[in-house]
Amino acid sequence: MTDSGKHKNDPYGDIGTGKPDESKASPAIPAATVVLLRDGQDSTGCDNNSLEVLMLRKTSKISFGGMWVFPGGKIDAADYPPGTTTGAPTIEQADSAARNAAARETTEEANLQLTPDAFIEFSHWTPPPTTPKRFATWFFVAQGNHADTIEVDGGEIDDHRWINPAQALAQHAKGEIDLVPPTWVSLYQLSQFSNASTALEFITKQTTRRYVTHLSKREDNVRVAIWEGDDGYESWDANSTGETHRLTMAKGGFVFEHSAAQY
Repeated sequence: MTDSGKHKNDPYGDIGTGKPDESKASPAIPAATVVLLRDGQDSTGCDNNSLEVLMLRKTSKISFGGMWVFPGGKIDAADYPPGTTTGAPTIEQADSAARNAAARETTEEANLQLTPDAFIEFSHWTPPPTTPKRFATWFFVAQGNHADTIEVDGGEIDDHRWINPAQALAQHAKGEIDLVPPTWVSLYQLSQFSNASTALEFITKQTTRRYVTHLSKREDNVRVAIWEGDDGYESWDANSTGETHRLTMAKGGFVFEHSAAQY
């Protein structure tokens, strides 16, 4: 049954009562993405003390069609280093594969050649167990520049733009662009920075945040994605009060509350 109150950019599955049976969840497919950052420029080509990120729009024919995303995709077997045991990579091998996949996908989708070793870990996202097709995704950040020439592949990607994170969030609030929660929250954090160097320096020093998403519904039937630190996280309860780390996905728009986590 379709949830009439569900936001159109809420990709998560059904909500039961309390904690779902994770043993019935489909395995999460490893994936990776990279957020390219650069300083904005004015009409004269001078830096204007703003931050821009590269975003790509997925074609309507594929998963997450129409969504604006960062370059990336599924980690392939060839992305793992030689000698990796299938299905049981070490931490180092998994990290290498994620970097390789993000770089490869950026080449395929935007015709940019990137150096995986230059990527900085940003976050890791796992969707709720009730999500029909789950991707466990590494997010990296890296330096972009104005010399980059973007050429979208026309197959999976049909458009691109460099955009200020705060402007992207404002466009989403107006219904002008579509963003899934991991992209939205990433843009929210990046909107706190005025230029690329400050953002990269901060992310280099921070502990990589892992978002293992719990999904619940308030008494008014509004769906809520909840993360570690929120008072309702362990109980999968969107009606809990106290510290917050959650994205409320009301049909009219997303609202992020994070008294339990600094952004």
